Amino acid sequence: MTFEYSQEVVDDLENLFETEEGCDVIIYAGENENVKKIYAHSSILRTRSQYFRAAFSNEWAVKKDGKFIFRKPNISPQFFTIILRFIYCGKIDLTELQGPDVLNLLITVDELNIQTLISCIQEYLVKNKDKYLQQNPIEILEAVHQHESFTDLLSFCIERICIEPETLFNSDKFIRLKASLLELLLKRDDLLLDEIDIWDNLIRWCLAQHSNISQDVTKWNKEEIIIMERTIHKFIPLIRFYYISSDDFIRKIYPFKRIIQEDLIDDILFFHMAKDKKQDIYMQSPRGLKFNSVIIKPQHFAIFASWIEKKNYSHYHVRNIPYNFNLLYRSSKDGDAAATFHKKCDYKGSTLTVAKIRGSEQIVGGYNPLNWNSTTWVLSSDSFIFSFINRTNLQTAKISYKIGNPVSWQLLTLHGPIFSNDLQCRDKGWSSEQCSYSNVSIPRGKFYVDDYEVFQVIKK
Repeated sequence: MTFEYSQEVVDDLENLFETEEGCDVIIYAGENENVKKIYAHSSILRTRSQYFRAAFSNEWAVKKDGKFIFRKPNISPQFFTIILRFIYCGKIDLTELQGPDVLNLLITVDELNIQTLISCIQEYLVKNKDKYLQQNPIEILEAVHQHESFTDLLSFCIERICIEPETLFNSDKFIRLKASLLELLLKRDDLLLDEIDIWDNLIRWCLAQHSNISQDVTKWNKEEIIIMERTIHKFIPLIRFYYISSDDFIRKIYPFKRIIQEDLIDDILFFHMAKDKKQDIYMQSPRGLKFNSVIIKPQHFAIFASWIEKKNYSHYHVRNIPYNFNLLYRSSKDGDAAATFHKKCDYKGSTLTVAKIRGSEQIVGGYNPLNWNSTTWVLSSDSFIFSFINRTNLQTAKISYKIGNPVSWQLLTLHGPIFSNDLQCRDKGWSSEQCSYSNVSIPRGKFYVDDYEVFQVIKK
């Protein structure tokens, strides 16, 4: 019979770490008035750390009075204590550290080549310091990009920027982004920016690298044209020009024709002028996750998917949404007649309705898990209504499922989508009176919308 008492071993090793008994290593961590002596045991360091094993083998450490001496002025005593505790007993507590401290600790751990701890800290940052990562995208990207072992954190940061590119591209810090990182971003298929916006930002970045060159392209001399051509050259193949409208091409790209290959300019002109010959041109696929909406972004669909499954406090990632949202109807394109809504949306199963309130950034809508039709009353226990006070701020979301008994509402040919009295599309206008759902800040009484969309919801 085999017995294991591993916890006792861990506890004993932690106690050993906290004493100086039998120590034969002195580490001077920090510098100047912040320097601190930390004691350790070479046998444990050798066993648990490749860095220290190499240090002892290659005699990097100075030996004095029978003790190995290490000096690490670039590592704070706090960080070295955290790392040594992990080496001794496999324990680490990051909860008292702020986001920047956790990142700096990760960089320190990478210097000491403790692979298990590198993975652990990356996972902690991704799961627990999301706000910090969002607020400092450029600094974190540049710090992470310098370390080959930070693959998880780099992937997370790149994905977040691709999903919410405004956090980086609308920042004043964007123009200081390193060329290698900009190239990495522009290669991504999932960068959720219109191609013309990518071009505009690329020109802004190129001009910022040469502040002495005029912003007016017509004023460039021959030398300046050569400088700008060299700056932009490696990025040109990354721009998907064929997904830029002819109007934007003429206004925003053609003026820069002197720094773009002549044959590419000719191909783009041919593409726009000879519509029937498009099949002769090689085109990259368009960027972005495929959600056909002019009102909302992929992040909204991730939230809606979570609400459908009544996961109100943890939302799906946009890459893991378990539903397809297929556009059935858009009032600005199909017309706002109720008959058209029913023609396109009746008997299509579960649907999601999203409307943008006129003159504001507020969006409202609802989920109907049943069929729309034109003649009957229906009952539902799983429907909900929602509102985003500001569609650009996901934190303003509000949702309400039915209160009490299943919600009932009448489906009539003369009206568009109706969610009890709480949200109704009637007579080319919308109205709301609290009835079957809690208050989610939908305007009371009659109001108007700029546009509304209805999506068929299908489980993947």
